[in-house]
Amino acid sequence: MTRLPALSLAAVPNRRQATLELAQEIERKGYPGIYAPSLGDSLALCQSLAHVTHEIEIGTSIMPIYFRQVVDFASTAGYLHEVSNGRFRFGIGVSHVPALKSRGLAAGKPLSDVRDFVEALKAVPRVGEMPPIILATLRQKMIRLAAEIGDGMVFANGARSYMSTSLAELNDDKTGGTEFFIGNMIPTCISEDIEAAKAVNRKTLTSYAMLPNYRNYWKAAGYVEEMEGVEAALATGDRDRVPHYLTDRWLADTTLFGSASAVREGIEAWFDAGIKTPIIVPSSANGGQMVAFSEFLKVYD
Repeated sequence: MTRLPALSLAAVPNRRQATLELAQEIERKGYPGIYAPSLGDSLALCQSLAHVTHEIEIGTSIMPIYFRQVVDFASTAGYLHEVSNGRFRFGIGVSHVPALKSRGLAAGKPLSDVRDFVEALKAVPRVGEMPPIILATLRQKMIRLAAEIGDGMVFANGARSYMSTSLAELNDDKTGGTEFFIGNMIPTCISEDIEAAKAVNRKTLTSYAMLPNYRNYWKAAGYVEEMEGVEAALATGDRDRVPHYLTDRWLADTTLFGSASAVREGIEAWFDAGIKTPIIVPSSANGGQMVAFSEFLKVYD
């Protein structure tokens, strides 16, 4: 039996209607889920998806908790849970300092802020039943918090070789079965030109490599030399040098690239690593999001 991944879908200006039509095609092809990243208004997209699809799971991956008031989040999440007939998954996280600064927001303490947010969300009255709550995770403490207060967890750009260490924080009742969501967003580029595909993924992840929390995670995963190289480049203001330190070994552990068959094999490897829901984030060496999806949706044809 073929194990299909979920897909990451963002609704950007001037192609939002086309995005909804793409979502319907994704559902027709039997993919299990569509997850909206924090790019754009992911909750608005999920609201539209709840009406234009019928069976596919939908969710945010992630919605930063500081972007709205808790009461507003609870009202929207309760609405989406109801009108989607229980298909909506509310993925939340603390985002990153640059994204928060751009909105004039300040980051707090991730663990206590997430705990307080989930508690407050569930306590809001007269908004209906809350959907499953999925916590954005990287390091062990947040994984343990997800197991304690959440209904699942989602990585972004996780290292496949390190997943056994990460998932060891969970009990068997979380890693087995389907009740507890375990996802990972995986940058993916399909191309017979391997170097071009790798270049696309390097570009995608360069901004993440500039974030200390990601570098610390990847160091723990065994990429100390790579991340120290990134830090040295940043210390001298040579940001153009950052992609040089995103080595092929690191890239193969955190992304998928190459031919359709290579990507299929990579997705299987992610399932085998314990990720119940790989979330493919398509990019293309030949165009934008729509081209990337056109290329990816042929993988399982």
